[in-house]
Parts: sequence; C-alpha cells; structure tokens
Amino acid sequence: MLKGQPWHAVVLHDLRYSTRDVSEAVREGRRPRPHPVRRTVEVYAFPRHRGDGSVAREAAVEERRARQRLRRRAGTLLRLVDSPGGVIDLGAADLVDIPPARHRRGGLWLA
Repeated sequence: MLKGQPWHAVVLHDLRYSTRDVSEAVREGRRPRPHPVRRTVEVYAFPRHRGDGSVAREAAVEERRARQRLRRRAGTLLRLVDSPGGVIDLGAADLVDIPPARHRRGGLWLA
C-alpha cells in the first residue's frame, strides 16, 4: 500500500517526557521538563489527503457495525447467563468472547 510518493507530508512538533524524566523529577522534588519531539507523517491515501467525506461515511458504517456486533454478543451472553430457573450461571459467561469495540476511531484509522 505504501508504493510511490506520498500525497502529502506533515511535520508535527510536540513536547513529551519519558518515565525516566518523571522519576528524576519526583526524586528531585520538581516538575518534569518536557523534551521537544519532531515527527513526520506521510499520507499515502488520497481520501485522507483531500479530507474526502467518504472517510467519515465509511467510519460511520464501521461504527454502526461495531455497535451491532457488541449488542449481539452481549445478548448472547445474557441468554447464557440468565437461566430459566432464575439461577445465574456464572460459568456460562466464559463461553462468550466480547472484544472491546473500537467504534469510530478504528474506522477512521483503517480508512
């Protein structure tokens, strides 16, 4: 997918501090001092470069699908756990795997 030249390149300037900086600051009784970080991001997908609305539409569809999957799996879990006799079967809860739903951020990242 990363063939050819990127459509656009962006340089991001940020301030960060490491765990070592934080531990030194705690030991010395002061606030941690952030260090400048320079990152370069290259955009290879044309819809991302142009700010095309198709990215948002695809992300919204993926978000809907993620919510539907989550509801379906939670419903399966509730049917297994709630037994007709009124006794809750906690062992049945281990049979259903419900991965965390990434929703919109996952759709935007993969677009």
